[in-house]
Amino acid sequence: MDIKIRNEGKGDVEPIHRVTVLAFRDALHTDHTEQFIVKALRQADALFLSQVAESDGEVIGHVAISPVKVSDGSTNWFGLGPISMLPEYQGKGVGSKLMESALAGLREKGAEGCVVLGDPSYYGRFGFKVVDGGVFPGVPVKYFQALSFGSGFPQGEVTYHEEFSAQG
Repeated sequence: MDIKIRNEGKGDVEPIHRVTVLAFRDALHTDHTEQFIVKALRQADALFLSQVAESDGEVIGHVAISPVKVSDGSTNWFGLGPISMLPEYQGKGVGSKLMESALAGLREKGAEGCVVLGDPSYYGRFGFKVVDGGVFPGVPVKYFQALSFGSGFPQGEVTYHEEFSAQG
């Protein structure tokens, strides 16, 4: 399977929406608003990085990266998510390619680091880890992880972009 990772283009909005809806359709632990979050981030010009995975000209995956705020004043930190793949491509390495590309893109753009809310066994493979002092209220500690590209980690409460509250 030949997979191409590239930045989102103008013609990708509907395919990204479709991929996101289908990727989370049967997922547990979600309120199924991921497609609305991506749309709202795009409309707010808050997608710092938005990449798609493509196979045979079809968008089969997507990853969104947006800025986060940290109560300790740390700057240039970003949140990864949502990341989504069509169900038939899940577990076939597409997500890993998207992750690697997105993290490389953040490093190239001079980001200090990235946070993610998700499965530690998955995100740990890319260097994410639970960090003492990094807080995301309302979720179990083990699901909020960070990856530093510099010398340290933020110490405080992390807030995702306001568009993460999008409902429709």
